[in-house]
Amino acid sequence: MKKNDMSTLAENWDKLSPEKRRQIRFDHLQDSVNSIKFINPLAKQHYKLSLKRLIDVYCVREPDRVPVSVVPGVIPLLQDGIDYNIALHDPRRALSASLKFNAKYSEILDTFSLPFLIAAKAMEKLNYKLYSWPGYGLPLNGTGIQFVEGEYMKEDEYDALIKNPSDFWMRTYLPRIFGVFEPFRNVRALSDIIEFPIQLAPLAKPDIQHSLKKLIEAGEEYAIYLQVNEEFNLKARENGFPALSPVNGYTKAPFDAFGDTLRGTMGIMKDMFRQPDKLLEALDKMADLEIESVLSSPDAVNGFKLFFALHKGADGWMSQKQFDTFYWPSLKKVMDACINEGFILNLFVEGSFNTRLESFLDFPKGSLHLWFDQTDIVRAKKLLGEKLCIEGNIPSSLLVTGSSADVKKYCRKLIEECGAGGGYILGCGAAIANPKLENLVAMVEAAKEYGVY
Repeated sequence: MKKNDMSTLAENWDKLSPEKRRQIRFDHLQDSVNSIKFINPLAKQHYKLSLKRLIDVYCVREPDRVPVSVVPGVIPLLQDGIDYNIALHDPRRALSASLKFNAKYSEILDTFSLPFLIAAKAMEKLNYKLYSWPGYGLPLNGTGIQFVEGEYMKEDEYDALIKNPSDFWMRTYLPRIFGVFEPFRNVRALSDIIEFPIQLAPLAKPDIQHSLKKLIEAGEEYAIYLQVNEEFNLKARENGFPALSPVNGYTKAPFDAFGDTLRGTMGIMKDMFRQPDKLLEALDKMADLEIESVLSSPDAVNGFKLFFALHKGADGWMSQKQFDTFYWPSLKKVMDACINEGFILNLFVEGSFNTRLESFLDFPKGSLHLWFDQTDIVRAKKLLGEKLCIEGNIPSSLLVTGSSADVKKYCRKLIEECGAGGGYILGCGAAIANPKLENLVAMVEAAKEYGVY
């Protein structure tokens, strides 16, 4: 940790145990209640109760009742007469629609929600190539965001990334995923500058100047996106709702960083057989880069929770031997470093991890919040439930097509099988674009009826 961050709240931070550091982060979170301007005393009371419930669950203690993670998707937008395309390109309208929805339903849904948004206008100005969304590669009436996989790093470029990651990003990778960075391919490495900056001569070129102007325009749009998120978070707190899954930083399994957006699925599958040693060296380097990035982030240093999305380690994607060799060691290196700093790690365990569950046994109590998609959550509870917080895995199909009675029955069964001893959050297996509103209400009703300790 650096000066002027969480470590200033305790002397000898470097000598504290991870558990003590985590407790200091919780204390800081609870102390922040005094700085919130609640709309009324009831909102303050609700906030403190909800926050204690979450901390109890993360620490694998029995709270007053099972908390519920409700994701309304685009329902707030549709109720306000706008579609996802409009919301992405006008985040202030999305905020307005969300605040109206929350004012109407937050009491019965037990949460305060904002639809998942990206800074679409900013990304369009950058000519971003990794995603498609409504109005940008997808139909205007679409409701989701689609990843565009490709081989954005070539098989012979591992050494370039390992030797000088920043230079590889600036002059090789970014020009491939952002059209606006295309002219930077021909700029000399910034590390060539020693005293007289003749290497900055490309700044005089029209194409570089055009790119820099586009970057400024994108920054202005991104500022609006950040302001909307900040205003929403403020409104949520003032109305008495701490975020159910507040995250202060985001990273990935190093293998996924390569397999998703660098080498791609086909590329990294071949690399495991054709150049395994080079891949392992790169994975270790990526782990170091992620650790430095996360632990030095201004948003993370004073927070308490980090988000990981696990992709290619799922059942069936690779053998157990490959998982133990290529996927797990570098991921665990990142996780251990973050846990050591007192963070709770929120892992979105996508797909099924039934054959990988034992890997989580090594982590200390209260260090992980595992959000399961299709994993057998009853088995996960039996195996991990005494030391780790678990969430999920209500099927998306049930929330979209099922009846409220079916949802309530399913939730009751989950609570009875996974709720004992605390450490369980009732939630869906994955974020859903357009669930039935009555099914979300049924989730909360089930927790209030059957999840009280």
